[in-house]
Amino acid sequence: MVHTSFWLMPMMLIYWGGSVRTVEENAEALVVATKEIGPEVNADETKYMIMSRDQNAGRSHSMKIDNSFIERVEEFKYLGTTLTNKHSIQEEIKSRLKSGNACYYSVQNLLSSSLLSKKLKIKIYRTIILPVVLCGCETWSLTLREERRLRVFENRVLSRVFGPKRDEVTGEWRKLHNEELSDMYSLPNIVWVVKLRRMRWEGHV
Repeated sequence: MVHTSFWLMPMMLIYWGGSVRTVEENAEALVVATKEIGPEVNADETKYMIMSRDQNAGRSHSMKIDNSFIERVEEFKYLGTTLTNKHSIQEEIKSRLKSGNACYYSVQNLLSSSLLSKKLKIKIYRTIILPVVLCGCETWSLTLREERRLRVFENRVLSRVFGPKRDEVTGEWRKLHNEELSDMYSLPNIVWVVKLRRMRWEGHV
């Protein structure tokens, strides 16, 4: 499958097809139409990307529209989601977690405050931090590696929410284990949230 993305300022249009030629023909039709009704396609701001598991797919082909060669890219951001030519979500999750960490650090003082209840702290996590991390997650297909990365992030936030625990034997303070965090949280973990959202989204397609 060949996926081609076109930036048409001030909005973005996405065209795709089963072959480069199909997309090229559609793009040519778009160029003709915009010349008549405007605004015209700016070749310098137009990119294309081939999405395929075959890393050599389309290597020998270049795209030319309206006598201008179009730049090929390996990834681009569309509606806040990073799409890659290998159809991988690793970079997207990495980007989402980076944004989530920034959000977490901005409210970490609230999450560790003794003035707020645990219930309110969890609400802060679920309404402020979690939506940032899971934006667009309905299209994710998680591997075990991505699931672990998401759980590590969530457990770090929950450790801040629930704080340390005094060991009954040694009397020393220690961090809660992952199992303890899961029991105390008692809500669907971040991986389950992704899967539930995927099921709801697929049910509406």
